[in-house]
Amino acid sequence: MDYILNGFVEAFRLIFAFDRDVFSAVFISLQVSLIAIVLSAVISLPLGFIIATRSFAGKRLTITILNTLMAVPTVVVGLIVYTFISRQGPFGMLNLLFTPTAMIIGQFLLAMPILTALTISAVHAVDERIAPTALTLGANNRQLAYAVFLEARFGLLASVISGFGRIIGEVGAAMMLGGNIRGVTRTMSTAIALQTSMGEFELGIALGIILLLVAFLINVLFHYFQQR
Repeated sequence: MDYILNGFVEAFRLIFAFDRDVFSAVFISLQVSLIAIVLSAVISLPLGFIIATRSFAGKRLTITILNTLMAVPTVVVGLIVYTFISRQGPFGMLNLLFTPTAMIIGQFLLAMPILTALTISAVHAVDERIAPTALTLGANNRQLAYAVFLEARFGLLASVISGFGRIIGEVGAAMMLGGNIRGVTRTMSTAIALQTSMGEFELGIALGIILLLVAFLINVLFHYFQQR
């Protein structure tokens, strides 16, 4: 028990001392994940809206595939992206492997099916009278979409938060695509895995505390907007 207590004491010391390794990993994690979730939201929210409001052949199959992709292991996504951007891959000349850009691509692909599938669910949950009412009042397609999005805003926000939660703490894709390079691609999750395997529990505990704090603050923010 002493080593656990000492680990937490040292972890808090590292946090309050603004240890360079700790906050470098925090900054890289937030930077990569925020960029990935914004890019994913820009594509996934409109795509989910279109799938939810349009009738087309293969719609059920599309939704089933999206629901399946939500559970794909992160190492599988990492492997797929690695195959394309490695030196032997078709995009090897871009030299993306072991860079933050490669990590953003991997996290984007992880978040996209989550945001799309949850957007579809959020739009389906909107009161069916919204669309006819908006059309009766003379709304065009853009105004109709805005009305539906406004009504589903909390579901959409929840989808973004879920997607962010999925990618901020993932290890597999980040390790494979970023290489866990100190000060460049080392995130909170990859640093925790590395330091724990090396027996340096203090740094791992410190990053774990910050990771939990980030998740807690995101959920507090979500509940704040929900109450508003």
